[in-house]
Amino acid sequence: MIPKRPKIYQTNFKGSHWRNYQRKLKRTASINKIIQNIPKYSVVFLFVLVLVCGIISGLSGIACHHTQILNGNTQDNKADIPHIQKKLITKRDVQSLINSESFVNLNEKGFGFVFNEQNFRVDTSLDVPLQQFMLDNLDQSTARYIGIVAMDPTTGRILSMVSFDKTDQHNNPCINNRFPAASIFKIVTAAAAIEECNFNSGSILKYNGGKHTLYKSQLKKRTNRYTNRITFRDSFAQSVNPVFGKIGSLYLGKTVLENYAEAFGFNQNIDFEIPVALSSVSLSDEFYQWAEIACGFNHETTLSPLHGALITSVILNQGRLIEPTIVDQITDETGQVIYRSHLITLNQAITPKSAKVVNNLMEATIKSGTCRKAFRGYRKDQILSKLNIGGKSGSLDNKAHDARYDWFVGYAEEKDGHEKLVISVIVAHEKFIGTRASHYARIAMKQYFRNYFAKKDEKVPFKTAFGIVDC
Repeated sequence: MIPKRPKIYQTNFKGSHWRNYQRKLKRTASINKIIQNIPKYSVVFLFVLVLVCGIISGLSGIACHHTQILNGNTQDNKADIPHIQKKLITKRDVQSLINSESFVNLNEKGFGFVFNEQNFRVDTSLDVPLQQFMLDNLDQSTARYIGIVAMDPTTGRILSMVSFDKTDQHNNPCINNRFPAASIFKIVTAAAAIEECNFNSGSILKYNGGKHTLYKSQLKKRTNRYTNRITFRDSFAQSVNPVFGKIGSLYLGKTVLENYAEAFGFNQNIDFEIPVALSSVSLSDEFYQWAEIACGFNHETTLSPLHGALITSVILNQGRLIEPTIVDQITDETGQVIYRSHLITLNQAITPKSAKVVNNLMEATIKSGTCRKAFRGYRKDQILSKLNIGGKSGSLDNKAHDARYDWFVGYAEEKDGHEKLVISVIVAHEKFIGTRASHYARIAMKQYFRNYFAKKDEKVPFKTAFGIVDC
């Protein structure tokens, strides 16, 4: 039998024709491979399509969906309750469900409310012993407004929110923006100078005239026998207006100040379970106004005590600005959770390195600056000596000169541990100066950490004749 001859493929391709032929073979192989993998790609594509559609549907429909159910726009509210359980409502939904007056000077951990004949339970983040202590120590005799906010800077959970309004007991000054930011804005200016101008604690600055005035003549670049030299650290601690005015007008300027103000939350809506008034700052093209803004010597830059706590938290959170929360969770009448808070980072306001420098400036304010008197003896105090404490004060009369706004924002952090507390206080004094904002901050820090250390000591094991016992 004659064996079959092998097939011989003859081609006339030479040179470039041969390369075209090779490319054609590769394309054919690729197409065949794709055809073979079509079933696998189809499954992946279908999964991605379903996932994307689900996300879009959830984002566009969740707020409307829950508002519709809770407002009673369905035929049977009780039948629709299971739908609430599927998706948690947002902070904006919580604002529409709960009257913000429910949170004014609350002295319990939680409370119930009724909405469209349905019962709900709110569990707050409040530290009840601290909250009650601050309520018991409010000095209302000479104040027009008081707003005190204590917060866990790591999570954004509000631990105490205490307020007083002489003319409206239902108002909550803690979320009100009627207060000029005053020298609290120096925190923003300092952070900008550190990052944009490479300032550090020891940088030497110059100024002429008084520390707490701001004349146009003080903004000039001049050196004479009357010129004062001061470190950046001491100028912050002593709140020297002409130094920060010159930083704003000569070094930073309009755009930089605006950018850092927004990074710290000014002119930004703060998402919270209670509606919060916007803290605002507006810069013109006027050279002198930049100086006013930078040192806080104006009435137009406004700040709420809640926002003051957030600004301080940036310094302890390595430069991160986080969202505040006062509601841990909300449950319906069946015990199902319809809302649960969680940590949200809004933005990286400044670098961790810059935050550390500002931290140092705020410590100097307590040790040798404007808050030295209020915190006198804290290093020998049984509780406060265990803490690193920093702060910034500010004060400014209102335009009518019948009230003086008195600010303190600051922090306390455990030296040999991880516990931290930030606090923001505004007091509007009337004819007489009553309890100062810095004093409220001091007693709040001491009370909170007294309770914290007591609980911590209870859990510390100690040795007995029979071994180690956990208390």
